[in-house]
Amino acid sequence: MQGKGLITLVAVILGLICLNELLPTWYAGKIEKQATAVAGTNPVKYQEEMARLSKDTLNLGFTKLYYSKAKEKEMKLGLDLKGGINVLLEINQRDLVNDLTQYSTNPILLEALDRTDKAQKNSTKNYIENFFTEFDAVNKEKGTNLKLADPEIFGNTNLTEIKYNSSDDEVRNIIRRKISASEGSAYEVIRTRIDKMGVTQPNVQRVPGTGRISVEMPGSKDIDRVKKMLATSAKLQFWEVQTVQEVIPYLEQLSTIVPLKADSIGVSKNANLMNMLQLNSLRSSGVGNIKLSDTAAVNKILNSKIAKDLRPANIKYTQFMWGYKPESTDPNNLVLYAIRGNINQKAPVDGAVESARVNYDELGRVVVDMQMDSKGSKEWKAMTAKNVNKSVAVTLDNVVYTAPNVVNEIPNGRTQISGNFSQEEAQDLVNVLGAGKLPASAKIVQADVVGPSLGQQSIDAGMLSFIIAFLVIIAYIIFYYGGAGVYAVIAMVINLFYIFGIMDSVDATLTLPGIAGIVLSMAMAVDTNVIIYERTKEELFAGKNILEAYKDGFKHALSAIIDGHSTTILTAIVLYIFGTGPIKGFAVTLIIGILMTFFTSVLLSRVMIFARLNKGKGLSVWTPMTKNLFRNVWIDFIGKRKYAYMISAFLTIGSLISIYVNGFKYGIDFTGGRNYVVKFDKPVDATKTEEALIKLFATKDGKLSAVEAKTFGSGNQLKISTDYLIDDESLKADQTIEQKLYEGLKADLPAGLTLQQFKAADNSHAGIVSSTKVGPTVADDIQRGGMLAVVAALAGIFLYILLRFTKWQFSLGAIVGLAHDAIIILGVYSLLHKYMPFNMEINQDFIAAILTVLGYSINDTVIVFDRIREYLREKKSLTLAGLFDDSISSTLGRTFNTSFTTILVILAIFIFGGENLRGFMFALLIGIAFGTYSSIFVSSAIAYDFLKGKGKEEKLHGRTSVDVEVVDKRTKK
Repeated sequence: MQGKGLITLVAVILGLICLNELLPTWYAGKIEKQATAVAGTNPVKYQEEMARLSKDTLNLGFTKLYYSKAKEKEMKLGLDLKGGINVLLEINQRDLVNDLTQYSTNPILLEALDRTDKAQKNSTKNYIENFFTEFDAVNKEKGTNLKLADPEIFGNTNLTEIKYNSSDDEVRNIIRRKISASEGSAYEVIRTRIDKMGVTQPNVQRVPGTGRISVEMPGSKDIDRVKKMLATSAKLQFWEVQTVQEVIPYLEQLSTIVPLKADSIGVSKNANLMNMLQLNSLRSSGVGNIKLSDTAAVNKILNSKIAKDLRPANIKYTQFMWGYKPESTDPNNLVLYAIRGNINQKAPVDGAVESARVNYDELGRVVVDMQMDSKGSKEWKAMTAKNVNKSVAVTLDNVVYTAPNVVNEIPNGRTQISGNFSQEEAQDLVNVLGAGKLPASAKIVQADVVGPSLGQQSIDAGMLSFIIAFLVIIAYIIFYYGGAGVYAVIAMVINLFYIFGIMDSVDATLTLPGIAGIVLSMAMAVDTNVIIYERTKEELFAGKNILEAYKDGFKHALSAIIDGHSTTILTAIVLYIFGTGPIKGFAVTLIIGILMTFFTSVLLSRVMIFARLNKGKGLSVWTPMTKNLFRNVWIDFIGKRKYAYMISAFLTIGSLISIYVNGFKYGIDFTGGRNYVVKFDKPVDATKTEEALIKLFATKDGKLSAVEAKTFGSGNQLKISTDYLIDDESLKADQTIEQKLYEGLKADLPAGLTLQQFKAADNSHAGIVSSTKVGPTVADDIQRGGMLAVVAALAGIFLYILLRFTKWQFSLGAIVGLAHDAIIILGVYSLLHKYMPFNMEINQDFIAAILTVLGYSINDTVIVFDRIREYLREKKSLTLAGLFDDSISSTLGRTFNTSFTTILVILAIFIFGGENLRGFMFALLIGIAFGTYSSIFVSSAIAYDFLKGKGKEEKLHGRTSVDVEVVDKRTKK
């Protein structure tokens, strides 16, 4: 065989690379298992044992293994396997533009920014491009002819590259570079913060063109701390504080109006602002000491249009800010401050911190000492000199940490922040300040949190399904193909080793969908071997000897294998481009798996098989039970296509009716919202829980938020989804919902379970085992991306089939078949989503399933089309109908074997793979079944009907019903 030396060399080198990559994972796991065996569940003893074992090394001759280095290099596990948090941070693009314009108040600029904010909600373009469009539109409407280089826009002292005569195009390019640089700066700040937290194997990536940063931290448990560290922009500012006497007349007047305008404000008609302020209990420089339960109502009142329109001149630009957290002596109240603002809301001191450290004041309280840079020191000196015997507020991200009274001027830029800190909170603040401030505010627009207990369950379920699926494949392929099946199994084992090794070497993260991708790659490997062995069997039945039969089997199978692999890779690439998080993991493993399948099952398997055959040894390609299966099967598919059309029309129309009548259950990644998987210590009634939570999640004006509670896996686990506070992406909103959830479920939770325990369940107690948050703008992006992914996949497949088969009729048949499969899957989901005991939401996982089905279905179709193309060249005497029937009938063995093994594999994952994958696998089950059907009865039939009339019909085959019809017509003539 040509090139066998090169293939063997590549296989050996690839094997050594993979071995080197996987050894650290094996060694780290070995050390941790040894420590667990000694320490059991005792965390202190475990750490002691780990400290002892970590000193050991393992010398393998070609490399030395150390635990600390091995841990750094071990294979990354995703959140669904290890637990942790994945967040998508969005940098406030409006803040970046404001900063570049030096917070200009030009009315054209402000209107353009307002319009951009609205346009961004339904736009695929990034913020700055939408801003340029809206700026031009406002400029034109007002007839102002304002240039971007104008001093009131971007032509200021901060942007020296922009000259007074710079064209708009030149300014746009400069601003794009500045925005990109700011996003890069934000990325570096976030990465530095995470490094300071000591997270193992974090994954921080920019999402190009969106102003977003994806952060994944496997193993992180203190979710609130992580969210706070990431979302804090570290915008440290110093403001003058207004006194109660300055603002009380306004607040009293506002208090009399609130009951009259309560409905439009969104508060109760009984709301009494002055009572909520509790001025008699005020012991600081604030303007209110509000109960925590009243803070939301006070926010609504102060931020209402009515309140803003009522403001007198002395507080026109006042900002009302909350204290950092309640004082230890007054834990149920939060202080409200009135901060003296200005027209552009620029702080008198916008501090750039040179250094910060944790310290203690004279009373032994934890504080943070800071040293400002030279510019900040000068501004701080001027501000303190101006405000002797007055209060100044030290704020971080518009939250007041402290508001001390200035005793005298502070000349050296040193200051101190106190805020009722714990040691950990103070250290986090120091880390945030030390990492530098973000160039703009940031918010968490999407978050996935998986508890460690659920992560371990996912590992166990994933590995069990993987082992069962692999054993099923091994048993079936050896049963069906005998000795040749053994070589196929060897190739698959090597393939599996390569997949894990390559994933580790490219630093890819293994996720639960990734495991599904690997298992599907094994199914593709079976398909590859089936194609080769079925062709080899045909050559043997044609009378060739074993060596020639295998040579021709590999030769004739190659075209179909390349086409099948190419279309599946095309689908996987589309998934990778448009998918997020776990879906990318699925796509990566599928791409690696398909490439390695080709190498091992086609090239390496060929080397191994011919090494045996060239020694004169035989190699069976069947067993006594399977030798003649499908050998002489011939079916008149084309003649019966009208019945298939009727069945397909019935299923398609029924699906469309069901979609119209029943609709779908959309997941929160398509609609926005939050969901929580909550574990209990006993079975709970999902319906009663849902009814109780709906009442609890009512808004202040009495409107009910959407809440759904559904059993998730076992009876003692619920998946709860809600759109309550859907537009509020703050950490405070997350905490409010978790508090309400805790209160609403308390009756079913173990006695004495605290809120903190509830928020982070583990094997020892009940509570939240995972949570997901998706902001509405991200949901729009995901929904749009999913639709684009499907369209892109269909377009790509159409073009590929057209290029490979040179006839548009084949492309049309393929696309109609794929559309048929997709519509039926959607119809089944719309019909059954209310009744099935597992998740049947339309979400990005479902889109991944649809694309996977399209990839499988087109792979199946390509095998048939490839045989039709071959017979078009070789069987000139056949009619077109006979040629199609012969082609489909001759590939039935391959179609059955591939579909059967793939369905067995998916069933194993569906049954044993855990609740998270059940809906995904159900879509695949339906898709594989109908994909197999459509390849034969839809795609091939459509291609035939559009190809007939091309001159093939006059040569009669004599076996199909279509040929009989042709003969009858000619006889009548």
